[in-house]
Amino acid sequence: MGRYRFLTRPKWVLFSAVMLGLVVLMVNLALWQLRRLHERRAMNAEVVAAMHEDPIDATAPGPIRQWRTLTASGTYDVSQQVLIRNRSYQGQPGFHVVTPLKLADGRALLVNRGWIPLTRDGSTPKPPAPPSGPVVVTGRARASQQRGAFFSPRDPPDGTLRQLYRVDVPRIAQQTPYPLVGDYVELLTTTPAVAASQPVLIDAPELDDGPHLSYAGQWVFFSGCAVAGWILVVRRTVKQQDKAAALAASTPSEATADVTG
Repeated sequence: MGRYRFLTRPKWVLFSAVMLGLVVLMVNLALWQLRRLHERRAMNAEVVAAMHEDPIDATAPGPIRQWRTLTASGTYDVSQQVLIRNRSYQGQPGFHVVTPLKLADGRALLVNRGWIPLTRDGSTPKPPAPPSGPVVVTGRARASQQRGAFFSPRDPPDGTLRQLYRVDVPRIAQQTPYPLVGDYVELLTTTPAVAASQPVLIDAPELDDGPHLSYAGQWVFFSGCAVAGWILVVRRTVKQQDKAAALAASTPSEATADVTG
């Protein structure tokens, strides 16, 4: 063990502690990615189950499960329509078009009718008009969107907005002349059928595992590299010490041989 006594020196203790800390950090990052994988698979299973349930009326009492297929009958109110900024489709920037559907009881359901592109000159695009008469819509139930990260943009809390950063149902409800039902829906079908020149419908979410398993593998690989690197540095240091000791031991013998000769 004397060959490894150098590991007790302060700089080596510090070096080993840093490497150990990195390994612990990377292993925990790998475990975190595995937890995210588990959460994603659970969410995917929940989405699939909800989307395969029979459609229900959007005005049904009680909480409605997100991604559940909903139906509603009413008339679109274009005067209260809003655009949602910074939405893309196949890499192209644009807006989502959210239009209230006025129901028979005087309330309204927000319907995300889909995506429209930015105009070439940067001006606000004019969305295609929805049907003017009574319609029956079918859509996916979605929860009101909330501001996420600290640096994400914020909509003004007051005034009438025609463009927002997210489908914030309580914020939109502030400026509508009627109460809103629940959260909102992403449009799937309209009866009677509408013209082809309508916003591009929003795709269903991708129900794959995402990158979490590969990320976990990468963190495990990096932690293994850190351990292997520490071992290589230690072994190289031991070899250098052995070489230096052998050289020091052979030098007096050679000097004595020269004197004797």
